Amino acid sequence: MQEYYQLQKTLLLVTLAITVIIFVSVWGTFSLKTALNYLLGAVVGMVYLRMLGKDVEQIGQENQTVGSPKRMGLFVALIITASLWQELHILPVFLGFMTFKASFFIYILPTTLMLNKRKGD
Repeated sequence: MQEYYQLQKTLLLVTLAITVIIFVSVWGTFSLKTALNYLLGAVVGMVYLRMLGKDVEQIGQENQTVGSPKRMGLFVALIITASLWQELHILPVFLGFMTFKASFFIYILPTTLMLNKRKGD
């Protein structure tokens, strides 16, 4: 379990780092309003990632399943709020939400390359 907790921590930190980099880039390129829209989506994405981690941690205990309507509801509520509230724009909010997926790629790519390198030795 210690390795799993380390993975969770790493993914959250990588997501946070990506979020800061993209937030500053969007602010410099577009506007603070667009950057804040992105940031809202990214924060909700990190909450989603944390909820997913808790659900995965529960697998095997008490017949827990990974699918959670709460997580999907979080995403749906975010998109509905972005579409109804005039100050929010759907695309930056959605892309912000998807930031946590980039952390998976950043973690998986070096891991996969190291495994392939070991197999080749």
